[in-house]
Amino acid sequence: MVKPKPEHVFDRAVEWDGLVSFASRSAQTAQLGIVSGRRRMGKTYLLRALVEQAGGFYFGATTATGAESLRQFGAAVAEFTGAEVPISFSNWDDAMAYLFGLAARAHANKPMLVVIDEFPYLVKAVPELPSLVQREVDRYQTEPSGIRMLLCGSAMSVMGGLLASNAPLRGRAQLELVVRPFRYREAAEFWGVAVDPALAARLHAVLGGTPAYRRQFLADDVPATFDDFDPWLCRTVLSPLSPLFREARYLLAEEAEIRDPALYHSVLAAVAQGNNTRGGIAGYIGRKAVDISHPLTVLEDCHLLAREQDIFRAGKSVYRITEPLITFYEAVMRPAWARLESGQAQQVWARSKERFAAQVAGPHFEAMCREFMLGDGIDMLGPDAGFGDVGSGVVTDPTSRSQIQIDVAVTQAGDGSHRAAVSLIGEAKWGVTMGVTHLDRLARARELLAGSGRDVSSCRLACFSGVGFSEALRLRAAQDPDVLLVGLPQLYGRS
Repeated sequence: MVKPKPEHVFDRAVEWDGLVSFASRSAQTAQLGIVSGRRRMGKTYLLRALVEQAGGFYFGATTATGAESLRQFGAAVAEFTGAEVPISFSNWDDAMAYLFGLAARAHANKPMLVVIDEFPYLVKAVPELPSLVQREVDRYQTEPSGIRMLLCGSAMSVMGGLLASNAPLRGRAQLELVVRPFRYREAAEFWGVAVDPALAARLHAVLGGTPAYRRQFLADDVPATFDDFDPWLCRTVLSPLSPLFREARYLLAEEAEIRDPALYHSVLAAVAQGNNTRGGIAGYIGRKAVDISHPLTVLEDCHLLAREQDIFRAGKSVYRITEPLITFYEAVMRPAWARLESGQAQQVWARSKERFAAQVAGPHFEAMCREFMLGDGIDMLGPDAGFGDVGSGVVTDPTSRSQIQIDVAVTQAGDGSHRAAVSLIGEAKWGVTMGVTHLDRLARARELLAGSGRDVSSCRLACFSGVGFSEALRLRAAQDPDVLLVGLPQLYGRS
């Protein structure tokens, strides 16, 4: 019986419960699970804790030839079974047959957990391995087996392809778990900075919710106070002596499908600098829009880039970098790389703060506000608002021939008896004290949405700010219940 989540595993309650449920399933047939996630997310840490609790078999693959990996696998199986000498397999066909047979013989009436970590390394050396796993999984659908096999890996394009289209393992998995970064509130707790939302937001804008960065990379070097953020940044991320200095480059280089890093860095740089449409990206890097379809698709498959639909305009979308450290690298570090390598971190940072606010912290703050509305923020709209879709979009004003950017919106799709409705539209400003002008722009957008046929009868207007609100705006909010003011304390649940 697997015990509750160990205390040393931070958060991950949902992931742990899913893995425990899979590992302890009472089905008499072979069960297969896929665990993926970008590097540094703590997948191996989580799976090792699970194996320790369940007493299963764990094999961590390395970058090696198929023959060397087979010897390492045989040694691991021998250690698991208590054999006095390593088990020698002729090929991977025999190895998979033995492993599944072992589970069937010894654990036909009891689950046996098997974890193969860094599975993409094996697939690269032994391309037929997914087919061999598929054969054994299919075989033990008609014969009794307690095997609960988890295949884990960080190469998102490889792991995503295991269950896609005509892949051998398509339709065979009973679990597909993606281990994602900590959300901004959990990240603040993990770093121990939740008491200071201003510090927590800046830290998250640089490093996101990647757990390995605190302990493995920085040995618990955490900014002590808000005033320590700048010195901390210079001695860690911007220092050539720090493991984080080249991490953004490594994140890109580690993806198996990326053959031309320079092109992909240019695409990411375009997005980081605000050129977030397909045409804008193409124009920035000097290519035709059709020529960047492949790199955009690869970056999406690697979970480094996300395409977000305009919530008001069908067929329109923008791209967003999902890894904050890459955004920080492309916007702040890459343009001054030579100076940073020569140890001029303080000088570079002093000249980059405005760029950080505009290209890194600002867009990141907008994403945090949308995440807030996907969670606790929805409660501000009352019990009748429903959950709806949360996103961003553009409202066109034909009178002034201008566009109003809506950073945060909550909408409900229409049906046969109800019009499409808008529950909230909001503007998010990271470094600007918001005033009545921002509210008036939102009110105009609401009028335009009403004119387009949407139901805005319950639409609230929200101002999200990283620094605060003018007295005039606070007065308006106090007088009008449809106006919501959300600052960093509210985002972090500290008000």
